[in-house]
Amino acid sequence: MGFGALRVLNDDIVAPGAGFNTHPHDNMEIISIPLEGSLEHRDSMGNHGLIPSGEIQAMSAGTGIFHSEYNQSGSSLVKFLQIWIVPNKRNVSPRYAQMKINPERHKNQFGVIISPVPSEETIWIHQNATLSLGNFEADKNVSIPEAKNGIGNFLFVLKGKINLFGSTLHDRDAIGITDSPITEVSLMEQSQLLLLQVPLNPYSKN
Repeated sequence: MGFGALRVLNDDIVAPGAGFNTHPHDNMEIISIPLEGSLEHRDSMGNHGLIPSGEIQAMSAGTGIFHSEYNQSGSSLVKFLQIWIVPNKRNVSPRYAQMKINPERHKNQFGVIISPVPSEETIWIHQNATLSLGNFEADKNVSIPEAKNGIGNFLFVLKGKINLFGSTLHDRDAIGITDSPITEVSLMEQSQLLLLQVPLNPYSKN
């Protein structure tokens, strides 16, 4: 909680038939990444549907929205990440986007899924932040960008085992990196990683 523009990273498990009742947000970029199962979403912008694993969703809460999430399944858990990023523009018009992830873009490399620039392969948000997913084979090394110019790297291990700065990280471990040159991560076993690159000053225009 509170790594620069990264306000929270919630690692949620929703029981069958349970969920989050309708509640408000404003002036926040809200990203949902289902990891297992399908999440039912409804909001005050008129959006209603399922977000299955393999897809991502992002909302700009802006001037204000209400939304809810539920697990429609009667027998299976839903596991998902909900990430809040402080925007660099306040009181924008609320916005909703949903996208299917192309797994080929994430094999043994970080593929961007959230960015500050609109493209066909990412969802854009109101912040100079980038979120990338990578699925890596064991016994490989991967470099993550240098943390400089006011940008910090937050690395989250979805599953697997890695070595970084001489320490071993396992499932659901995370590390925030600031003022560091290019960093090499050693994959000790097959791993899935989420890399968030965010301004350390949330309101920076850089």
